Amino acid sequence: MFGYYLDLALRSLRRSPGLTALMVLSIGIGVALAMTTWTLVHSLSGNPIPHKSARLFVPTVDMWGPDARTKTGDNEPPTLLDFATAQALLRDARAKYQSANYWIAPTVVPVQREQHPFNASGFAVTGQFFPMLEVPFRYGSGWSDADDAERAHVAVISSEMNDKLFGGRNSVGQSFAIDGSNYRVVGVLGNWNTQFAYYDVPAYGGYMVQPVGLFLPFNTAVAARLPPEGSTDCFGQPAQPGFEAFKQSRCVWISYMAELDTPSTAQQYKEYLENLARQRFSWPPNVRLRDLMDWLDYLQALPSGVRILPVAGIGLLIVCLVDTIGLMLARFLRRSGEIGVRRALGAPRRAIYAQFLAEGALIGAAGGVAGVCFTALGVLWLRIKLPESWTAMVPHMDAELLAITIVAAITATLVAAAYPIWRAAHVQPAWQIKSN
Repeated sequence: MFGYYLDLALRSLRRSPGLTALMVLSIGIGVALAMTTWTLVHSLSGNPIPHKSARLFVPTVDMWGPDARTKTGDNEPPTLLDFATAQALLRDARAKYQSANYWIAPTVVPVQREQHPFNASGFAVTGQFFPMLEVPFRYGSGWSDADDAERAHVAVISSEMNDKLFGGRNSVGQSFAIDGSNYRVVGVLGNWNTQFAYYDVPAYGGYMVQPVGLFLPFNTAVAARLPPEGSTDCFGQPAQPGFEAFKQSRCVWISYMAELDTPSTAQQYKEYLENLARQRFSWPPNVRLRDLMDWLDYLQALPSGVRILPVAGIGLLIVCLVDTIGLMLARFLRRSGEIGVRRALGAPRRAIYAQFLAEGALIGAAGGVAGVCFTALGVLWLRIKLPESWTAMVPHMDAELLAITIVAAITATLVAAAYPIWRAAHVQPAWQIKSN
């Protein structure tokens, strides 16, 4: 019986190819817009390190006390740490791996004299940052704990900076100047998405516009007085001007991440934070220890402009569906005479429903194929327009996305067809026969 209704649907669609093409195009464009925006937001809001995020934790400590709280009921510690607290956490080293991080933008002087100096966006981190986040390397590796302690002038650079400074060759052991001091390259990053610096979200409030070009040892950057480029917040101004006074103040500017393998070690680490706060401050301990995904949710790391894109995509899909409803209603009611004759000859309403549902499903399937093509173009456009280091987060048009697009098109079409089909199934045979 299904084959019969499918044959009727195909014959009907062939009778008015122009109207059929308009419905297919409307469904295809609407679904493609919704799927492209959904794909972008889903990719950007996904887990940046899914196999390990449950073991990565961000500690925060209230080093300001109750006097700093301006909102009633707001008991959250600052999202960043001051220098003294970060140093205490590094010194005690209670996690498997840990790293203090802050955003820097020093001036890089190329080796070739004909090239001009430029500002490079980067981070000051500890050597344990690289194994903790499983950072891939094209050449070399990160630095050692001894390099951290000795404030060694070493650097890890991105592949893009390696191309710019050293022509893409293995530059491990080569030196270049940063803010007037020479630094030795110990590693060149491999294929790693640096645009979403999830390890230091509070510093800049979302995805970075400029790709990360280099990493320097935390203690080395502090000793060189490289200022933080990200957000800073102070409860009370530093006693004196200058970086040293800023470092000794209660200003917060440092992110921190620790790897804790089990729930018990995480609980022990939180107890350690409470004891540390109890020793350092006169008020009751106020600390938090969130895993990575809870931390990103708390910060709402996805840019607000990106978060609204799915709403816009769904709105455009609804507009296209309203168009399709109008076209289907006109198409189905134009066949009221045919429906009246079928009903008069004994066809039940469910047969009318089945016939037009088959027709709607065919339109949806065709719209799905068109939607796949438009979605593939949309994903390709995203990969071209987004910064190069973001493209790793935008998926290709794979089998899963293809299947979702087609299912979404058929479902959307059947939803749009519900009212026209209901109207068609409730045509009164006597009225139609009489009028004809």
